[in-house]
Amino acid sequence: MPSLEDIESALSNVIDPELGLDFVELGLIYGIADEDGDVKVTFTLTTPACPIGPQVTEQIEEFVGELEGVNSVQTEMTFLPPWSPDKMSEDAKFALGF
Repeated sequence: MPSLEDIESALSNVIDPELGLDFVELGLIYGIADEDGDVKVTFTLTTPACPIGPQVTEQIEEFVGELEGVNSVQTEMTFLPPWSPDKMSEDAKFALGF
């Protein structure tokens, strides 16, 4: 069974194509749950109008699904609470000029 750190590391491969930064650094991953290899990832997008939702879902399923011990990957996109730049890591804020 993968650790939460392993799952988060896999999620760092999911890149926002417009910003060029990963979803973990951008603060777009809202939750990770693992129950005996069945992983659920809750995420958001920078705006509800962002068209990359299906692409992100596929990437999350691909990268997390490749981890040893993962049986299934479920994703949930939410917009509550709304994302804001405050959720970004300090590195991401620096890279984007915040």
